[in-house]
Amino acid sequence: RGNSRSVPAGVVVEQIKRLVGAGYNEVVLTGVDLTSWGADLPATPKLGDLVMRILRLVPDLPRLRISSIDSIEVDENLMQAIATEPRLMPHLHLSLQHGDDLILKRMKRRHLRDDAIRFAEDARKLRPEMTFGADIIAGFPTETEAAFENSLRLVEECHLTWLHVFPYSPRPGTPAARMPQVKGPEIKARAARLRAAGEARVAAHLAAQQGRAHAVLMEAPRMGRTEQFTEVVFESDRPEGQIVQARVTGWQGGQLTAA
Repeated sequence: RGNSRSVPAGVVVEQIKRLVGAGYNEVVLTGVDLTSWGADLPATPKLGDLVMRILRLVPDLPRLRISSIDSIEVDENLMQAIATEPRLMPHLHLSLQHGDDLILKRMKRRHLRDDAIRFAEDARKLRPEMTFGADIIAGFPTETEAAFENSLRLVEECHLTWLHVFPYSPRPGTPAARMPQVKGPEIKARAARLRAAGEARVAAHLAAQQGRAHAVLMEAPRMGRTEQFTEVVFESDRPEGQIVQARVTGWQGGQLTAA
């Protein structure tokens, strides 16, 4: 991938202004290692600076969403935006990877489990409706049952809702490929347990939305997403690309239903 390369804030703002002018109602900031944005720019701005600048200079943008972030790198301005900017969506995808400190160190991650838990707690205090997604790997080399249980508990401790579970597979030439490997059937079983925990969290989230009103951005004639990234299905068509008000009538599978 090479070194990180940051798009200057002015260029980002102009791109978003063009999108809003063309009728787009939501923009997602994305990139490899998004929270390192700005490190190669003059004055080394932070991601929070970019977010605040976008929201200030593009007042007609209804919704700004952030993709995967490394919570240990989140800056003060981003926390301020979470607390005070309703146009910043209450949904963050966290690059957690694991819930055990020793495994995290072997993965060369920059955070420990307590860092992740503390960030999730702080963000939810600032924005109680905040939902989290996360990447978690099952069966990383040397992962014991106790280490895996630390990942499993992290689902509840960080209030994770949208899990992306990856069974570990070795990549030739990497340090992990030379470590003692977890057996394939055990990796598969642990991944299934993580997915089951994630499904339980999704079910709890969906149940909690019963009767609530949501602003839904329509991605298809009968499907849109709430501010928390939850899919909502309708019985009749709505205008694609528009934000519509809806009240949740129930849920089915992993989706809400609304009138």
